[in-house]
Amino acid sequence: MVYLFIGEDSLSKDAQLKKIKEQFLAKGLEQFNLDILYAKETTLKGLQESFLCLPSRGSKRIIVIKQIEDLAKDTRGFILDYIKKPNPQIVLVLDAFRQDKRDGFLNTLIRFAKVFRFREGILADTFTLSRQIGLGRPDFALRVLNQLLKNGERPERILGGLRYAWERDVGPAAQMQKKLKLLVNCDMEIKTGRLKASFALEKLVICLCGPLKPSG
Repeated sequence: MVYLFIGEDSLSKDAQLKKIKEQFLAKGLEQFNLDILYAKETTLKGLQESFLCLPSRGSKRIIVIKQIEDLAKDTRGFILDYIKKPNPQIVLVLDAFRQDKRDGFLNTLIRFAKVFRFREGILADTFTLSRQIGLGRPDFALRVLNQLLKNGERPERILGGLRYAWERDVGPAAQMQKKLKLLVNCDMEIKTGRLKASFALEKLVICLCGPLKPSG
């Protein structure tokens, strides 16, 4: 009753978690029997309290802990003790971004859990973002952008990285001017608060992936 997800493909992880929920949670009781916790915000006391809650109406209880690389030492110790004798009423899902073979905590989890490995995510940097935009692939470009933001990359650094990548491009000057105009508009929307940074960047990516209108 312990599952370990390893990998960066969040969409596939969500799909697998959905299957687990469908298998173990009674319909209509999902909100009562599902806890999704984030390692950085999880204390030992809070986690212990979550494990003490009983599932409703004979269903099982699912506890998901995301980004387990960030778990505190005492919380890791509690989990390692728990997985050796898990509660049959609880399904524990542990989510790791990647496997570090030097991490004794993760290596122990692999011995006791059912492991699902997911593919590595596409490289999240502004050069990859620029390349996907150049290929006219908004779906992949938005995935890269979303991962950059999740990784804590600042919007101004994303815009600066795109500008730098374009300056190395040998494409038509007119196309470059159109791109830079859209980039400046996005920067202004963020700085003036007209749009949230994430929305402004998504709008920029979608515009760049489509046919560029002539500059006005």
